[in-house]
Amino acid sequence: MTDDKRLETILEPERYELSAGPLYCFELDRREFFQLMGCGLAVFCLTPRAEGAETIDERSFAAGQRQPAQIAAWLHIGEDGVISVYTGKAEIGQNIRTSLAQALADELPAPFDSIRMVMADTRLTPYDAGTFGSQTTPRMSPILRKAGAAAREALIQLAAERWGTGAKDLKAEDGKITGPGSKSISYGELTKGKQLMESIAGDPEMKQSSDWAVSGRSIPKVGACEFVTGEHRYASDHALPGMLIGKVLRPAFLGASLKSADLSAAQAMEGVTAVQDGDFIGVAAPDLPTAEAALLAIKAEWTRPDSISSKELYSHLVSTAGRSDGAKESGSLETGFSAAAHTLEAEYTIAYIAHTPLEPRAALAVWQDGGLMVWTGSQRPFGVQEELQRAFRLPPEKVHVIVPDTGSGYGGKHTGEAAVEAARLAKAAGAPVKVIWTRTEEFSWAYVRPAGVIRIKGGVAEDGSVAAWEAHNYNSGSSGLRPMYEFPNQSNVFHRCDSPLRQGSYRGLAATANHFARESFIDELAHAAGMDPLAFRLKNMRDERFIGVLTAAAERFGWKESKSTPERGFGLAAGFEKNSYVATCAEIEIDKNKKRVRVVRVVEAFDCGPVINPDHLNNQIEGMILMGIGGALFESIEFANGNLTNGRLSQYPVPRFKDAPAIETVLMNTQGIYPAGAGETPIVGIAPAIANAIFSSTGKRIRSMPIQPELFA
Repeated sequence: MTDDKRLETILEPERYELSAGPLYCFELDRREFFQLMGCGLAVFCLTPRAEGAETIDERSFAAGQRQPAQIAAWLHIGEDGVISVYTGKAEIGQNIRTSLAQALADELPAPFDSIRMVMADTRLTPYDAGTFGSQTTPRMSPILRKAGAAAREALIQLAAERWGTGAKDLKAEDGKITGPGSKSISYGELTKGKQLMESIAGDPEMKQSSDWAVSGRSIPKVGACEFVTGEHRYASDHALPGMLIGKVLRPAFLGASLKSADLSAAQAMEGVTAVQDGDFIGVAAPDLPTAEAALLAIKAEWTRPDSISSKELYSHLVSTAGRSDGAKESGSLETGFSAAAHTLEAEYTIAYIAHTPLEPRAALAVWQDGGLMVWTGSQRPFGVQEELQRAFRLPPEKVHVIVPDTGSGYGGKHTGEAAVEAARLAKAAGAPVKVIWTRTEEFSWAYVRPAGVIRIKGGVAEDGSVAAWEAHNYNSGSSGLRPMYEFPNQSNVFHRCDSPLRQGSYRGLAATANHFARESFIDELAHAAGMDPLAFRLKNMRDERFIGVLTAAAERFGWKESKSTPERGFGLAAGFEKNSYVATCAEIEIDKNKKRVRVVRVVEAFDCGPVINPDHLNNQIEGMILMGIGGALFESIEFANGNLTNGRLSQYPVPRFKDAPAIETVLMNTQGIYPAGAGETPIVGIAPAIANAIFSSTGKRIRSMPIQPELFA
């Protein structure tokens, strides 16, 4: 039986029969692993147990730290030559299924199409903190490369023993070991009939980026055809025999609590299970129309908490500012400001915005033999497992979470609400239950990107150098707050505030907000100093990679030749985050009659170290620019009287094809360092570049995101 056949009963829930015995087996040990996967070579390591997961992140793996541990496998080379690679990372559209396979194919080395990624399965894959923070490439990729290097050395040793020759005379290449006299044997032949275990010890030698043969190439997306044709199944597509559809009664107001509820009418409906557990009320029914009808039959009263509206948001944030994370200081502000020839102050405001993922939250849950199994779309499969453990007081071995390739997250799917809801209803109904959030539920009950107020004061010396810099961020976050520019005297402070809406991670975290404020203010300082914005930035830079992206973007864009008019403007911005650098140049048109700003052209240079897959990196950058245009120009969550007032796609604008500019990317492909993550940093430059372009055209400074309503107010 092939590896694919062995795993299809784990990965495809439609194949389960509920009467056929246990659906799953937890705490996979070495013996069970080989029973499941068959003979071959497995590369194992010690990984922390899930119960300690909240105190562990990926750095503990990379640093080789050891905690109470269990054996887990990173890869298995089967007798048929199929190489199964295991990672707790989730595929949410960033195409890590392809890039991680490229890393392993390089290091082993092996044909790319012989590698099969097994991802985001709490039974099969080693513990992982989650897919966020652009950390898959810089943290998971080295782990898999180490596993590949360990497997390579083990295979060479196996061949040396078989042929009675020295290991130094042998070479691993293209899925086989070759030796003197044209000897050759495939990896599968070497492992046939054996149960071999190799552990990752020390630091096996890994290839330099200059020696990559598979990474660095634009290999097409794995499974692209299935995504295009609709054959790929997301969490919302999965089904089980006897499955019911679940719906949850949502509070009448944000932050409301339940006063009373009458479920009798719903409970009397044929085939319907209606359940109340504290403030949680839900139904499970044979189909969606029945579930919706049952929900409407429930009579509930809710408390109405005091609330503010979005019009009062920014004053509320500042007035509720409490504990700060402490100032990140260097030099002396007093000295810097006393030396400044020009001093400016400005305040910037950042609206709440919604993630609007392509796929709303969805989960399918089934209970059997005291255990729980859930399929759900999430960025944190092990985090969802922990939520389910806490909700139902279960040990980790009784909770199995599988995350199918998911229709985007953008930082918005760190939590497992739909999984807990589906599991609650499945337990009450005694049958599998699937819950799919509506788009309206996604807007109202998922968390949003934090709103914020950012206040900056700066001083410029006569020669154009920034002598003093003081920044305060209220609520939106500290990520990217500290400048990468050479400011000798600076202070940067993040203040925690009371947020009237539930808020959480968003692509780039707070770096998008902080870059909007900083890069807009940098332009203001350049104008005060009478300098070109590009020359002013270069004057205050020392980092070669930072200088490199800014210079490359400006040259490709034709910055020196770009002359603004009242209808057309040009702006630029530079940024840094997650050990990567970006520079963005934007050309905009202003239609005063239609009260519309249109982004015509964008050039973005990006440096994330050596590039693993150029085409896919270009796709990422273009997607982030388009996403950033929405937040820059028109996206804003509005609320009043305890409810969102624009919580529908018909009311909440997101970028559409008509908003897409011509986009050119410049990939720096810097060698000699390890690749950084690329899923967030390219979004940070577009908003300030647009705002600066508007100023160059109109002379009007826009200090709020979204920009467009402010421009035509």
